[in-house]
Amino acid sequence: MSGILEQGKEFLSKDSGNNNNNTTSTQGNQGTEDYADKGLDAFEKKEGIPENRGMNEKITDGARNEFENITGDNVSSKISN
Repeated sequence: MSGILEQGKEFLSKDSGNNNNNTTSTQGNQGTEDYADKGLDAFEKKEGIPENRGMNEKITDGARNEFENITGDNVSSKISN
């Protein structure tokens, strides 16, 4: 499991230069965070990874899209919007 964490840290640190306007959302739901976003933020805080709102939106949106493509079920907007 620590290998996954190290890969995640490395990936996120590569994008740390894009940290200017992290509060904007790719879907226009500015200021609102779903449970997936909050969970990723908590993970980053625990691991000492700098928060990058824009990248987090891309990660959680991508995970939601993959889940929906694989299962054919829609994810509740409460969990991931």
